[in-house]
Amino acid sequence: MLSKAQISLIASLQHKKFRNQQQMFVVEGIKSVLEFVHSNYKIQKIYATADALAKLGKIPQNIKLEELNETELGKISQLKNPQGALALVQLPNDAELDAKALETKHSLVLDDVQDPGNLGTIIRTAEWFGIEHIICSIGTVDCYNPKVVQATMGSLSRVKIYYIDIEQFLQESSLPVFGALLDGESIYETNFSDAGLILMGNEGNGIRKSLLSRIDHAVTIPRIGKAESLNVAIATTLFCSEVARQGLLKR
Repeated sequence: MLSKAQISLIASLQHKKFRNQQQMFVVEGIKSVLEFVHSNYKIQKIYATADALAKLGKIPQNIKLEELNETELGKISQLKNPQGALALVQLPNDAELDAKALETKHSLVLDDVQDPGNLGTIIRTAEWFGIEHIICSIGTVDCYNPKVVQATMGSLSRVKIYYIDIEQFLQESSLPVFGALLDGESIYETNFSDAGLILMGNEGNGIRKSLLSRIDHAVTIPRIGKAESLNVAIATTLFCSEVARQGLLKR
């Protein structure tokens, strides 16, 4: 039976402050929970209904399990329709970005992306196209925000995310920087080379002015209609797709 302390603890993990204090975050849904079980992340505990436990299959013995009924699960789930399973996952130790690991690849750089759904979609898109690294500005939404985790559909367990001073990073990097701007060369005419950094801006303000001088290639998605801008997650998908079409995202 759930205690008030358990319910309060899990509810507190909606907030970054308490995720950092407790060194835990929440993953919901059978598929997503299984993705993290079979990853390098450490699972502290899984709460699940009887039906979900059957679907989860054999779970390593070192992971604590607690069976709940649907009403109890609803008390700790942040979803309107709980998906049968909820896991408490240990935050990983902050890994230092190894610049050498980026030298032969294309990686994403995000400048203050704020919407959790956008970041989650970007992480999921990155994995689809084989992008292994996402470098985020300090002001980008926390990737362990429950809404971000949910939107990644498990991809967060495999894509490496870093939060650093991207202005300093771009200054020191020798890789070409391809910046998503409204005024630039068509994405379909741009040679993305064998490796590089794809810089995407904030939803409302785009790429900050102080980063513009770090951009080697201003790239735009040609506009045919009258919309003022594209959603950053959709724009990122188009960039990743074009780089993949050019055969530069190697398996």
